[in-house]
Amino acid sequence: MKTHITQDILYIGTDDCQLDLFENQYITPEGMAYNSYLIKDEKTAIMDTSDSRTAREWMEHLEEALEERQPDYLIVHHMEPDHSSLIADILQKYPDLKIVASKAGVRMITQFFEDIPLENRTIEVKDNEELLLGKHCLRFFMTPMIHWPEVMMSYDSEDHILFSADAFGKFGALSQTGGLFCTPETDWACEARRYYFNICGKYGVSVQNAMKKIKTNADVHTICPLHGPVIQETLATQWNLYDIWSQYKVETPGIFIAYASIHGNTRKAALALAEMLEEKGCPKVAISDLCRSDMAENIEDAFRYGTIVLAASSYDNVVFPPMHDFLWHLQIKGWQKRKVAIIENGSWAPSAGKTMKEMLQHMKNITLIEPVITLTSSLKQADRTLLDTLAQHLMEDSSDNR
Repeated sequence: MKTHITQDILYIGTDDCQLDLFENQYITPEGMAYNSYLIKDEKTAIMDTSDSRTAREWMEHLEEALEERQPDYLIVHHMEPDHSSLIADILQKYPDLKIVASKAGVRMITQFFEDIPLENRTIEVKDNEELLLGKHCLRFFMTPMIHWPEVMMSYDSEDHILFSADAFGKFGALSQTGGLFCTPETDWACEARRYYFNICGKYGVSVQNAMKKIKTNADVHTICPLHGPVIQETLATQWNLYDIWSQYKVETPGIFIAYASIHGNTRKAALALAEMLEEKGCPKVAISDLCRSDMAENIEDAFRYGTIVLAASSYDNVVFPPMHDFLWHLQIKGWQKRKVAIIENGSWAPSAGKTMKEMLQHMKNITLIEPVITLTSSLKQADRTLLDTLAQHLMEDSSDNR
């Protein structure tokens, strides 16, 4: 089924509605879209392929869109297998096809496909180099580490379209999440935020560099990402969110409480604090049970809000593993520029607070809100007084987060 983005540019991507785990780790209750496009001009250019799970469907889309024409170029923006799995198939099917990619991208092709002949079949492009297709001209931008080193984007100056690789993508099959085009009614931010911080979040500096390069060298009216809907009508909103996210700024006023409780007592403290914050007028209190919730959503909320409260039980002289796992994920995702309060619980030798502090030391620009509140086994009235004081402090301290 071919769908036009513009008169000469068609969407030929696929939906995988059966996929339950993207990258074998991120829950995808609404499946995943693997986007691919075709530019039809004097020369034809295929913009990426698809995941092997949708190979047959993608090839059918391509053939229908080509209308028996022979493609001239395959533009490879990103070599991750969910976008490049069909390179060998398409080279075999179209022997005159040439691959256009970054230098690192061309090198990676041989890493994924050992036996395909590439001699005289690749074109290595550099920053700001162009490829003329006819009236359409593609300008290439090298955008390494979003989130792989070979990534590039391309800009079609005729239709003012940016093919953005994984940037501006989101979880969810298009058939399940509102269709091909993003509209003001599309719930884009929630799954785009979870996607960004878990996949690209560590690379904020690279994202900023790419955004500055694009803003300087292109007049973008439409963004065609490799996942999620085509962005056009709401482009200013998405661009602004990416600017906030990639600078690790606070997106939403509020406080995130993440707790890991063994027998329920630490949970009671977390819920009590949440209630106190709401009573004091906190604009948003997000709370998560780290033992039962989606880790990717917890990472998303940690980046979304400016202040986080970590509440955890002591365990084996360190911290309860669900909290340790959460903090380790934050560290590898480059979490930074946040304020943190700590609540620990321990029945004979509280150790959670010390462990959490030590883990936070490996993260950039983290401000610890003292003192650490220590519970001994259960939540007592004196502890509630301490929590109320903490709630007041958090309200005052978070007022300048934005």
